[in-house]
Amino acid sequence: MDSGYVALVLNAHLPFVRQPDYPSFLEERWLFESLSETYLPLLRVFARLEADKVPWKLNLAVSPTLEAMLGDSLLQQRYVDWLDAQIELAEKEVARCADDDAFRPLAAMYHELYTKNREDFSVLYGGNIIGALDFYFKKGRIDLMTSGATSAFMPIYRDYPEAIAAQIEAAVVSFRAAFGRSPSGFWMPQLGWYPGVEEPLSAYGLQYSVVSTRGALLGDPTPRSGSYAPVACPNGFTAFIRDVAATEAVWSETSGFPADPVYRDFYRDIGFDLPLDYIGPYVEQQQIRTFTGFKYWAITGPGDQKVPYDAERASLRVEDHVERFLRDRVLQAKAAAKHMGGRTPLMVAPYDAELFGHWWYEGPQWIETLFRLAHHTDEIQFVTLSEYMRTSPENFESVPEFASWGDGGYGGVWLEKSNDWIYRHVFKMIERMTELAERFPNESGLRERVLNQAAREVLLAQASDWPFLLRAGKSGSFARKQIEDAVTNFNRIYEMLCANTVGTEWLTRLEKRNNIFPSINYRVFRRKR
Repeated sequence: MDSGYVALVLNAHLPFVRQPDYPSFLEERWLFESLSETYLPLLRVFARLEADKVPWKLNLAVSPTLEAMLGDSLLQQRYVDWLDAQIELAEKEVARCADDDAFRPLAAMYHELYTKNREDFSVLYGGNIIGALDFYFKKGRIDLMTSGATSAFMPIYRDYPEAIAAQIEAAVVSFRAAFGRSPSGFWMPQLGWYPGVEEPLSAYGLQYSVVSTRGALLGDPTPRSGSYAPVACPNGFTAFIRDVAATEAVWSETSGFPADPVYRDFYRDIGFDLPLDYIGPYVEQQQIRTFTGFKYWAITGPGDQKVPYDAERASLRVEDHVERFLRDRVLQAKAAAKHMGGRTPLMVAPYDAELFGHWWYEGPQWIETLFRLAHHTDEIQFVTLSEYMRTSPENFESVPEFASWGDGGYGGVWLEKSNDWIYRHVFKMIERMTELAERFPNESGLRERVLNQAAREVLLAQASDWPFLLRAGKSGSFARKQIEDAVTNFNRIYEMLCANTVGTEWLTRLEKRNNIFPSINYRVFRRKR
């Protein structure tokens, strides 16, 4: 008999970083690195598990901005070009490290990684990563979810129901276009929940989401089973509750598995170690030192002194950590079962997908080993959230309180002194967009195109990535420019419509640059009657 259920939930998200006005762009590497180190390696994990008939199931939330970039032909070609450069650098590294017993196998490892990525992306999948995910969706292995259109932190916009509706509607439409069906699950960006958001979610046919432990346990009333069972809102919407212990075992920066000194160090990269004249052709503008993906050192410890990375030793540690994770979940479930009235405890473990492979190089191997070892125990069973809802439809009624999974548990990450200036501009955009939608409710042709582009700019300005980056101080100038561009573009459109003029050539260029949400309907910003 099962002691407990585990639901592994991965949130795959990147902000919209497509920059067609430049031949190459530093931030586009975020997509290329995630493809190379997370998405393609995970697809290989799934294929190996299928080939060996190992049962596996997980939830995967794919954000609409990531969907758009994965399906974009310009970015697909740029990714292949970037891979060609990575393979060239790998060949140089294999030659450079030929006499180094510690680094030679690592250089060969990266050469194999990028060569395999190019083959998989171009030949096996034909550039269609969305189709590859859909394959496992249709097999019942992956329960796909959508998320906010541009990953807006929803609680900040709770007084603007039109903006909330726009984030949800654009996401649902994007999901349908990508996967040919409507989503049932919705990932709340940053797990940012507030009471009442279940109403617009349900209105668009969405059935469930994941909330933070704090938000759930402060809910009204307090959940009877703690975090070991979902709660049902009065309108029937289901809120699954993040399990702290299962999540922190992997997520914690200090005590989580990825912090183990044996694992590969993310921050030590030849892009900062080797002479610029050597790495110049492989970094931005041949002069901006940045990560190349070639990392030869283990975490070792908190200081600068590092030992070479040993992949075999790291693999052994992965197995140890999987065994510990499963053992701890069994003990946790058995302790919780005493208070569940015969119901099997559920432990929901949500993570950012990019943790597995990009930040934690051994992450895909950990997931593969997790399913392989779990296959040999009858005490833990992996389930998807949709599957759990079908088998356990009756849940305690409660409405979670406002919370997030950010530092402090609320909204401080996205609303503090480094980024609070954003919102006076975005709120004014929303108010003016609502005004335009009310004033021009039935437009077609050129004016409809203009209004739809205005709606896109509002959504792009709402992205929670920009305040996060401003607070972190990383890529802050890029984040500021994305906000300023969206505000400037929107204001220009607003002024054109007020003056009853449209710059057709400028509009066409903007549509080609910000080509996300091609089926957007600006009327979503009309006030609900």
